[in-house]
Amino acid sequence: MRIIVAGASGLIGTAISRSLRSAGHDVGTLVRRPPAAPTEFQWDPAEGSIDDTALKGADAVVNLSGAGIGDRPWTRSRINELRNSRLGPTRTLAAAMGRLDTPPAVFLSQSGSNYYGDAGLTLLRENAPAGSGVLARICADWEAAAHEAPAGVRVVTPRTGVVLSRSGGALGRLMPLLRLGVGGPLGNGRQYWPWITLPDVAGAFSFLLSSRLSGPVNLCAPESADVNSLIAQLAGALHRPAVFRVPAPVLRLVMGKLADELLLSSQRMEPAVLSEAGFEWQHPSLAQAAAWVAGRGPKD
Repeated sequence: MRIIVAGASGLIGTAISRSLRSAGHDVGTLVRRPPAAPTEFQWDPAEGSIDDTALKGADAVVNLSGAGIGDRPWTRSRINELRNSRLGPTRTLAAAMGRLDTPPAVFLSQSGSNYYGDAGLTLLRENAPAGSGVLARICADWEAAAHEAPAGVRVVTPRTGVVLSRSGGALGRLMPLLRLGVGGPLGNGRQYWPWITLPDVAGAFSFLLSSRLSGPVNLCAPESADVNSLIAQLAGALHRPAVFRVPAPVLRLVMGKLADELLLSSQRMEPAVLSEAGFEWQHPSLAQAAAWVAGRGPKD
């Protein structure tokens, strides 16, 4: 397949691009700077412009664009940036597909587990309704923008959970503390985080590209875990204690609204669509995932 990836330089994009190339696919990337290789194509999603030759002859487009959710405080301008950096690229890609005589067969456009808002202990399959909050609204609009792709394009919107990686990612700031033995749960720790390892994210995207699935897909491991269990397993795999709990009021004082939506909200997701389609995880259990994060087992 010839696959064009937007957002290929991030943690997930790098892993997915590497995995697709290893599988023999021809992978091109969209860049905002002048292209430095024949596989790169320039675009400016903020302006809605793109080199239309990028998508010509492509079998699939993978959209991973979006500013980092937890990188900066949530000022009004930052929230607008989080929204625009997702909807702008998605609509630019959908419009570019619409200008082609033969558009790509499939459009995989990233979404997030925060689509469901703070759902407490409710088990969330793909047919669960959208929640409330800044991120839930962004995710709902993000998915709607993906469905602006022309008729006949198979649109998939993976709702990706917390990605466990050996470096960077959602736990990028917490992992060094856990390795030093000074980390711990956030809030009361009873909130559910839908987790998945980076290799399984790459594997799931490859699976979705070659499948016939469409619509929302929960991208998480089949074993659910609350934050207490998640942190305990990671710390145990690192042979470190994890007793320094950070109370919710402290998180709110330091991070404001971001703490409630990103760290303290609960999404007990079930990967129903992937499971029913026969996807096989490399790390289906939290124990396996924690061992991999700690450095035991293959890197990819």
